[in-house]
Amino acid sequence: MEIILLENIINLGKIGDKVKVKNGYGRNFLLKQGKALRFNKENIELVEKKKDELNKKNIEKKNKFLEISKKINNKTFTFHKESKENGLLYGSIKPKEITNLIFEKANVEVIPSQIILKDELNKIGLFKIEVSFHSEVKANISIKIDKIQSK
Repeated sequence: MEIILLENIINLGKIGDKVKVKNGYGRNFLLKQGKALRFNKENIELVEKKKDELNKKNIEKKNKFLEISKKINNKTFTFHKESKENGLLYGSIKPKEITNLIFEKANVEVIPSQIILKDELNKIGLFKIEVSFHSEVKANISIKIDKIQSK
């Protein structure tokens, strides 16, 4: 499926680019979320006319996310969890839990899909996590997992 992007998307392209994507990704995500239009003559003309406006909106979004990322960048958020003798947790920490903790501690709203986990958070320790707010705005945070002290 060929589409025209209405916003910058990581690993795909910039505003106004014609890209080829799989049908499901195009239909179910990009078109549905308003991030792209089907590739045809009318849409090409529409995007060319609106390109300045789209770029302006993109810059506004980017600036908003820059402010948010400054609040949490290089911060450490701590979880206290029960673990086994070998330091493994009884479950792993999910992006939803991380977003809840960030909101609770820093009063910053992060969507779980913005949390980039390279590995499962399922043991005691300190983990570096990337939060991707925008194709050009990222924040790096640390997640510290401590063992709950038994009485």
